[in-house]
Amino acid sequence: MINTEDFIKRLQTVIDYYGESASSFAEKIGVQRSSISHILSGRNKPSLDFILKTLSAFPEVDLYWLFNGKGEFPSINKTEEVKKEIIPPLEKEIIRTEETKDKTIERIVIFYSDGSFKNFNN
Repeated sequence: MINTEDFIKRLQTVIDYYGESASSFAEKIGVQRSSISHILSGRNKPSLDFILKTLSAFPEVDLYWLFNGKGEFPSINKTEEVKKEIIPPLEKEIIRTEETKDKTIERIVIFYSDGSFKNFNN
């Protein structure tokens, strides 16, 4: 059985680590703001869907750590995997811009020197 108080602390750690507010966190994982509020207040327990959405949106979060606090956050192995998948080795590359008449921005990703990143979806 999941310890709700400890889970709330770990969830708040994740939210703080990424510099999110409860509402922006809810938006990023695709749940209603009230869901986050109810979980953080202890009114509701997290659903499996909530957990899976959190893990999908924030790959450095380890399921085992989130559930029972064992392991580490951010997950070093997952952080390395994310770096390899998202940040290919850079060669001197010229970034070209094109006309954007019929285009809209879907997503912007900002990478920081410590290997972390922020993902902004339209």
